[in-house]
Amino acid sequence: MVFWIANVMGLAVAYLLGSIPTGYLAGKLLKGIDIREHGSKSTGATNVLRTLGKWPALAVLLVDVLKGAAALFFARWLYLWLSASPSVTLPAAFDLHTWEPRAVCLAGLAALLGHGRSIWLAFTGGKSAATGLGVLLAMSWPIGLGAAVVWGITLAVFRIVSLSSMLAASTAIVLVFCMEQPLPYRLLVLAGGLYVIARHRANIQRLLAGSEPRLGRSNPEP
Repeated sequence: MVFWIANVMGLAVAYLLGSIPTGYLAGKLLKGIDIREHGSKSTGATNVLRTLGKWPALAVLLVDVLKGAAALFFARWLYLWLSASPSVTLPAAFDLHTWEPRAVCLAGLAALLGHGRSIWLAFTGGKSAATGLGVLLAMSWPIGLGAAVVWGITLAVFRIVSLSSMLAASTAIVLVFCMEQPLPYRLLVLAGGLYVIARHRANIQRLLAGSEPRLGRSNPEP
């Protein structure tokens, strides 16, 4: 029973880490505003950049990345503790090398969901791209690095953050299936990547219409 309770609590912690409303807090602390009422209405780093400036945006970006990484590190630590604790009765078929990737998968998805649907913001939030990068780096740093490089190159060429984020998510999906990775990791990247892309639905419409703003320009009001 303790084992399963710990699993549920682990997912709750991963979700709560992801749900920390970094951009919202930055708006409240720095200017006393609700950032959801400005710019694109998002709590992500891009809207923070347009609304509050580059240094607050950089801080929000870093914290959002760390949120995703922290969720996975916690999941791994929890399973190491469960496997070593004499007071925890493990399932008969328990094997750390089998269960840990599953825990990482679920924790990563919980963190992404927490960022996009934060309990502190009435289940609204950002698009989970930065938190997803943190998840990728903690899961498999080569995949995370590959996605980050594509994001940086695309941003440098086109100056469109949404396009960069979606191409980075797509790159991660391709890389995880090209590399030797456990099935739960592949499922995590596939589901997480599609989730991030789906969160950019409005951006996709503006890209197709040619009205998506480039970095440094004002974002149109929805």
